[in-house]
Amino acid sequence: MDEPAAIRINNVTIYTEEGVLHNHSILINDGKIAKMTPEHEVDYRVKAAVRQLDGEGLNLIPGFIDGHIHGAGGADVMDASAEALDTIAFELPQEGTTSFLATTITQSVENIEKALMNIKHYQSKPGAAEMLGVHLEGPYIEESKAGAQPKEYIIEPNLEQFTNWQALSGQQIKTITIAPEHDVTGEFMQQLHRTGINVSAGHTGTDYAGMKTAVTQGVRQVTHLCNAMSGIHHRGIGVVGAAFQIDELRSEVIADGIHIVPEMLQLIYDHIGSDRIILITDAMRAKSLEPGNYELGGQPVIVTEDRAVLKSGSLAGSILKMDDGVRNMLSLQGVTLSNIIEMASVNPAKQIGVFDRKGSIAENKDADLLLVDDDMNIKYTISRGVITTITK
Repeated sequence: MDEPAAIRINNVTIYTEEGVLHNHSILINDGKIAKMTPEHEVDYRVKAAVRQLDGEGLNLIPGFIDGHIHGAGGADVMDASAEALDTIAFELPQEGTTSFLATTITQSVENIEKALMNIKHYQSKPGAAEMLGVHLEGPYIEESKAGAQPKEYIIEPNLEQFTNWQALSGQQIKTITIAPEHDVTGEFMQQLHRTGINVSAGHTGTDYAGMKTAVTQGVRQVTHLCNAMSGIHHRGIGVVGAAFQIDELRSEVIADGIHIVPEMLQLIYDHIGSDRIILITDAMRAKSLEPGNYELGGQPVIVTEDRAVLKSGSLAGSILKMDDGVRNMLSLQGVTLSNIIEMASVNPAKQIGVFDRKGSIAENKDADLLLVDDDMNIKYTISRGVITTITK
């Protein structure tokens, strides 16, 4: 069924960049947010091809941006096919994600390059989450903190190699996860930062002092906080402590209650705040599928009802849906819907330089929108002006 030329959502509470608008109407046209109007000023006598949605009792918020996701629905970014990216992209709106970074894993140079070349030629489809680029997770990481990253493919940072990979991707690499201690001079991180890459410290054994130095060299993010890094100890506060203490750092958080237990989630929120948290899923191909045997990076993965693990027992990404993670965060003390918007939409958009068109509700921005109730249950997902999810 073809979408109408425009959509109007009436009688809705809108969470905009400037504040909350109660009892308003919003007009969406040509995939963009066209106009927001107080309900009593809407002229319903104007006849046009506009689909009307009733937002009474509901909230309109920006769509979620997942900056770290490997797969979903049986597909993985490393499958290096347009079909795999389509599968992921069409799956994500069901959980409120309207855009994402296709995330690679530490693998052979050949396989990484295949994935990057596939991404270069991929075109996001109407009605699907938009692929905003690449999160290159590895292969420049620390072996002792590899987690589910295949150790045999870990290599040292190489600027010439990365430059070639960036060209192969069509300049689509937006974020890179790196162990800062392996960039001994800091030249690699400095150059990437200068060119606008979001440099994220992850799978790293560095300490607090190492993180302080890394920030001066361009690191601005921490990959899946608390996982595959040095933790807080009373004689050394590690990377986790650095995330707490250094204001320049935003931190990815997998809010599934497994990668980080609820009590630690509360501690993180209390000390970092919503302005420096980025909610992610780090999901692998088994998301939305039944428990069973799968793979990640060529390694066998056992998926149960709530988690994905290697045979060794190490966590292998997640099967988290973004709306579930959001609800887990909303259950914490002190977290409001405005805080959720900051963590799941605003911060990831700012972090990868797309806030001019994504991450908030403002006129002329992309119409990536969620119509939700107060408990964050999604009624409609709208991706670039196309209704993609309807829950009755």
